[in-house]
Amino acid sequence: MASSSKVSRAIALVLRLVLGVVFVYAAWTKLRTPWELFAMEVDAYQLLPIKAVELVARALPWFELVVGLLLIAGFWLRTASTAIALVLAGFFTLMVRAYVKGMEIPCGCFGANDIISWKTLLRDGSLLAAAVVLVVLSFRARWKAPSASSLQDA
Repeated sequence: MASSSKVSRAIALVLRLVLGVVFVYAAWTKLRTPWELFAMEVDAYQLLPIKAVELVARALPWFELVVGLLLIAGFWLRTASTAIALVLAGFFTLMVRAYVKGMEIPCGCFGANDIISWKTLLRDGSLLAAAVVLVVLSFRARWKAPSASSLQDA
């Protein structure tokens, strides 16, 4: 039983580091360029009014940076992993919508040259799956009741 717990902790560590680094990198790619460039990528999805596009373009990179750093540091893991999973679910849904509609637009993930394709869908779908696993592991670790054998081992 203890080895299962160690494996779960190791998987959670790898997932949180990978997702954290991906989100910090995604934030960095957006923050090092003028926010208007990212706003154009957000607007390409043709979903939001211009004021909302501006808000998303200005706020999302900072949100990605903060949540990515929280994952890397291991702070507020349940909150950070849930936030990442929800953001990725939203991104993935919008990307699938654009792909199905035949929109040849940048996904907005890592820069303007990242056009939505089956490869970007596979990448972001994999990140979403990893985030969901991390959410499950983070909540399972918190709510898992100690077994009688683990109490005896302590």
